[in-house]
Amino acid sequence: MKKVYPVIFTKTEECILAEVPDLEILTEGKDLVNAIEMVRDAIGLTVITMQDYGQKIPDSTPETMIDMMQGTFVKDGKSMISLVDVDVDAYRRKYDNKTVRRNVTLPNWLNIEAEKAHLNVSRVLQEALMARLGVSK
Repeated sequence: MKKVYPVIFTKTEECILAEVPDLEILTEGKDLVNAIEMVRDAIGLTVITMQDYGQKIPDSTPETMIDMMQGTFVKDGKSMISLVDVDVDAYRRKYDNKTVRRNVTLPNWLNIEAEKAHLNVSRVLQEALMARLGVSK
């Protein structure tokens, strides 16, 4: 799932402040490139957290409907609006690395062969699932 949100970027003397009104996110970066990276990270984290808690992901407000003069940082510098996209599924694969325990049943003979070959069965299963699902880390 890809999401695109309008972001208000405000240039100050020290940094670039960023606000994602639809998700109530405030962040900053040392320059515009870094601010966009920080916004992508914040959007990705916010959206996967909302998914995990079963919350509705807010739709994106059209950028023409965003009033920069209502932005949190309007008095801190010169502002502009830009769209920032995030591939939420790719973000989850990259950063959501918590492990979950799953019991797997396999024939004893296969388990013996795997042990003889010193295979990490968990790793082999992960690789097989990624190949079968056509996804990568």
